[in-house]
Amino acid sequence: MLRALSRPATRLMERWLPDAFIFVIVLTLVAALAAIVSEGTNPVELIRMWGNGFWELLAFSMQMLLVLVTGFILASSPPVRKILQRLAGLATSRGSAIILVSIVSLAASWINWGFGLVVGAIFAKELARQIKVDYRLLVAAAYSGFVIWHGGMSGSIPLTIATPGHFTEDQIGVISTSDTIFSVWNLAIVAALFIIVPLVNRGMLPPESEQVLVDPAKLGNDAAPAPLPANATPAERLENSRLLMWAIGIPGVIWLALHFIGGGAINLNVVNFLFLFVGILCHGTARSLLAALDEGVRGGAGIVIQFPFYAGIMAIMTQSGLAASLSEWFVSISTATTLPFWSFISAGIVNIFVPSGGGQWAVQAPVMLPAAAALGADMPRVVMGVAWGDAWTNLLQPFWALPMLGIAGLKPRDIMGFCVVHLLITGVVIGGLLLLL
Repeated sequence: MLRALSRPATRLMERWLPDAFIFVIVLTLVAALAAIVSEGTNPVELIRMWGNGFWELLAFSMQMLLVLVTGFILASSPPVRKILQRLAGLATSRGSAIILVSIVSLAASWINWGFGLVVGAIFAKELARQIKVDYRLLVAAAYSGFVIWHGGMSGSIPLTIATPGHFTEDQIGVISTSDTIFSVWNLAIVAALFIIVPLVNRGMLPPESEQVLVDPAKLGNDAAPAPLPANATPAERLENSRLLMWAIGIPGVIWLALHFIGGGAINLNVVNFLFLFVGILCHGTARSLLAALDEGVRGGAGIVIQFPFYAGIMAIMTQSGLAASLSEWFVSISTATTLPFWSFISAGIVNIFVPSGGGQWAVQAPVMLPAAAALGADMPRVVMGVAWGDAWTNLLQPFWALPMLGIAGLKPRDIMGFCVVHLLITGVVIGGLLLLL
């Protein structure tokens, strides 16, 4: 049944889903038209909103580019690649390869979303070198694990409300992660996804006659750098010096230890710092590191050009009042019991236009929190409903897929047909459990 469902969805996406850059332009026009029609926004004022917000995500864009680059540096280092190769060796068939990449991606994304995106892509490529399996589904399976991230240890919304001084503390106080991320009902959703996502990916595996394979030679060169010649120049010796890399890598690791010992939190900057300096030590030489850097940067073009357009969309949605109107409508049809579910659905819709967990919480918190208080709804569940909704429609929104697709060498249309199937099934699972548990 899943194979029959995924086949037309894949064909549909391959035919009609344009490049991610075209997708973001269409979303911009849709958001602008909706703001004019439903909010009565003046077109001139709307253009001003869009242009003023266009560069608001520059720092975030650089952080995301570094997630891709530093994550690729670490994941492609000799020690990590050996671990991934050994893990890939556990796959003895096409089906086991799909299940294995799903589980690894789910686990890595639950630990940290950036780590999950990069490790999932690298591991998918490693499996493609060893097993003849549909490469599109392999990468889609790796990306499907990302649906779990906002219910995991790097979930930006639950971590925000657990931090003293957060912008809604006067309304809800500080809510511990034991009531959100590590609550029994949230862990039940996580456990259900760990079972369902791999099985759905396995069920979508096309027959061998319909597989789309990839030439392993096109997946990058894993050959070790040539040994240093006897007549190497001083510059070449510096590029191959392990001592030089240790001299800068060890202080970086010491800073990380001091940061965590001092109670420092995990955020994007810390994750990138970790990836970079552990990667420096794992590569051992500047020559090996720079080779990985060169390969990793190639996949970052989409991030550089598209994220400013998403910043413009976010400005339209927030400043025109469109995002708040969407949220308020869902609140109007809710009860104390159903508000977590409707917060999940509303967040899923808003996420298509505002694909940032922190940015989305800034938009929806002023609407959802008073509604939860007025209805007497369980506050942690309402908050996590927004978090899960944000993660859920990432399966349809190519914004977060760009880093993974850049590493894998694919386009959104190659995997989105499979992701649509996951969107339907995980939506039922997450939404249903938010209502039942």
